[in-house]
Amino acid sequence: MYKLLIFDWDGTIIDSAARIIASMQKAARDLGQAELTDDAVRNIIGLGLPEAIRVLIPGVDESLIPQLRDRYGYYYLEADDTPTELFDGVEQTLINLKQKGYRLAVATGKSRRGLERVFVQTGLEYLFETSRCADETTSKPHPHMLEEILEETHLSAADAVMIGDTEFDLEMGVRAGMDTIAASYGAHHVDRLTPYNPVLVMHRFTELENWLAQTSRQPS
Repeated sequence: MYKLLIFDWDGTIIDSAARIIASMQKAARDLGQAELTDDAVRNIIGLGLPEAIRVLIPGVDESLIPQLRDRYGYYYLEADDTPTELFDGVEQTLINLKQKGYRLAVATGKSRRGLERVFVQTGLEYLFETSRCADETTSKPHPHMLEEILEETHLSAADAVMIGDTEFDLEMGVRAGMDTIAASYGAHHVDRLTPYNPVLVMHRFTELENWLAQTSRQPS
């Protein structure tokens, strides 16, 4: 059924919500902004940073956005030590899918710098054919990054599935005309994901391989 599996990163591949929340809260404090609740920050996970900041701080002075982005990056990449770990079974599942002939890609709200850093930390970069980040294309839920991936891989939307844990991931997939798979264990509650009619709601990452094996032929 699918030749290309496109994965969100934060909340789908890696359990990073706690660090994202802590880093954004510290960045806002540094710049004298009102305290951000955990739920408010969790709500914007998946968006590009400028878009996320505009949602978190309505009416924010546009000149503050680069400063907030830089402070967030400082905490997330350097100063905050909140653990971030791959979800159980991610690495082996990705290896298995690659060996079965699936093409793998990443579509993330992270910056390119941030994605390259976690690629190095996890050692998973070699598994992915291509990737798109929010700072080099249009932020989710606009379908632009998926359209770019399809163009690069010379595939159609029918050949691909978008896999993510937020409504931004699934809306992006729907707007790109492709099927979606929802990860219920990530940032957004499953009730926010099911309205987008995902073909699968997976409660553990390892469910993906078995479901693909049961519902589709191996890619040619």
